[in-house]
Amino acid sequence: MHQIKPLYEMTQELSLVAMGLEKADLVIKGGKLINVNTHEIIPDMDVAIVGGRIALVGDATHTIGENTEVIDASGYYLSPGFMDGHIHVESSMLTVSQYSKTVVPRGTTAIFMDPHEIANVLGIEGVQLMIAEGKKVPLRVYVAMPSCVPSAPGFEDAGAKITPLDIKEAMTWKEVAGLGEMMNFPGVVYGDKEVHDEIKYTLQAGKCVTGHFSLPETGKMLNAYIASGCRSCHESVRKEDALAKMRLGMYAKLREGSAWHDLKEVVKAITENQVSARFAILISDDTHPDTLINNGHLDYIVKRAIEEGVNPITAIEMVTINVAECFYMGMDFGSISPGKIADINLISDLTKVRVEQVFIGGKLVAKDGQMRVDTPQITYPDWSKNTVKVGKTLSTDDFSIKSSGEKRQIRVIEIEEAKVGTKHLIKEVPVKNGFIEACPKKDLAKVAIFERHKKTLTKGLALVSGFGIKKGAVGSTVAHDSHNLLLVGVNDQDLALAGNELIKAGGGMIVVAEGKILALLSLPIAGLLTDSPVEEVESKVLALDKAWKEIGCKLISPFMTMALLGLPVLPELRITNRGLVDTVNFKFVDLFVD
Repeated sequence: MHQIKPLYEMTQELSLVAMGLEKADLVIKGGKLINVNTHEIIPDMDVAIVGGRIALVGDATHTIGENTEVIDASGYYLSPGFMDGHIHVESSMLTVSQYSKTVVPRGTTAIFMDPHEIANVLGIEGVQLMIAEGKKVPLRVYVAMPSCVPSAPGFEDAGAKITPLDIKEAMTWKEVAGLGEMMNFPGVVYGDKEVHDEIKYTLQAGKCVTGHFSLPETGKMLNAYIASGCRSCHESVRKEDALAKMRLGMYAKLREGSAWHDLKEVVKAITENQVSARFAILISDDTHPDTLINNGHLDYIVKRAIEEGVNPITAIEMVTINVAECFYMGMDFGSISPGKIADINLISDLTKVRVEQVFIGGKLVAKDGQMRVDTPQITYPDWSKNTVKVGKTLSTDDFSIKSSGEKRQIRVIEIEEAKVGTKHLIKEVPVKNGFIEACPKKDLAKVAIFERHKKTLTKGLALVSGFGIKKGAVGSTVAHDSHNLLLVGVNDQDLALAGNELIKAGGGMIVVAEGKILALLSLPIAGLLTDSPVEEVESKVLALDKAWKEIGCKLISPFMTMALLGLPVLPELRITNRGLVDTVNFKFVDLFVD
């Protein structure tokens, strides 16, 4: 992270440069300023920079000296650096250093990462690993400290636990900007002491409590949630939910990731109602390497918002000033204004959001889509690897669903493409030789999840529809949020093979069929990350996607959709290593309805 002196140490220097009594380090000259303060574009503007901060915006001729570097910005739009207000770096399967190499050339100058994936495997020590790496990269890496580890106590088993006292300690770390998404919204609205202690310690530190309110409820529960101090939410999938949150002063984070394409619907809260977008933020949440390389990061999401009818200046505001103000960082970030830190993008095409040059702290870090500064290669310690500890070799018996009778009424999880929600279905299925089997013709696959942290030998087993799998099986140790060993397939032999190969690899993602491995991406760090170059990871992700199609699945980013099957804080029906969970009524339910 680029370290810039605090404003209180630079007031005199900035004033003298603005007056021309001292000279600027850098002047960006003659650009079209996207002024997010006043929602306008002002032509022929200069920006004078000293010590990484902006001294003057306007005519900076008098600030140019013999040693001042001058950048000709004529023909370019000047935008504040883009800030992602909610991101899980682990979902890219890249380390922070590889991730930064991918997003910085796209105009992303800061991220607020919630590393609750690695926290659920390695605990607070895992978070510290990512913080330490974030200090060394050419990207501002702030942390929203994971709030729910595990995400749903009593419903699942994670590899670690983070307590309110851990949160209290973390709030003293300068890299921590707030509390990660508070998924335990029942704990908030019904007054759970531990949950409210976490919120209290965050508010006492003057930092931001980020939220996760996924219910389509806009009355007393939403009010109770916001009243507790929860400042934002990225789980709106309906326009009316986003509008209700903004009306109550909550930042609605509109999500557009690799699998979750909520923006098209949710942005209608703004475009159809003609309301202020002051409390709207564009975020990525979860993004795979191929999406980052081929589509982009926030530049792509801003473009998508513009395509959906959002004013281009408004869309820029939704990744700059709105984010900075959400995290109480408006003193330093969010606009191109005197006193602010000089994180600036030069954009050649505003509606297509083509970022040509990126400055972080007044230093050119990327140009023409390429990094212009070194990104260190980070080596993770051995203790962060080999974390897949199921406690046994899997066999076909582990996937058997015994049943009496000839037909049974059972619960089925139905996934929806590009949506985070699932449906809780009741279906009648035949019983063959005392067992319930997967049925590719009816789009019914088995789903199993095995605890993989402490060898408890616990598992959940059910059926899922919506993947369209015709043969074989898939597996992943990326299974939000406890990241147990998750398997989906229509063949018990292939299910066992997929699971055993992931155990051997120390984690990752796999597709198998008819006893053969079709594609494998090893993720040795916590079963979540690899330190391989992003291009290599992209090629393996593409191979996985091809293998998914080979076994019959045509979904967008199917691994991401699959990874949420085990997350018991999203509606309507989920599966954990402890069993099936009705996540609307927050209770375990039996596979058999009858």
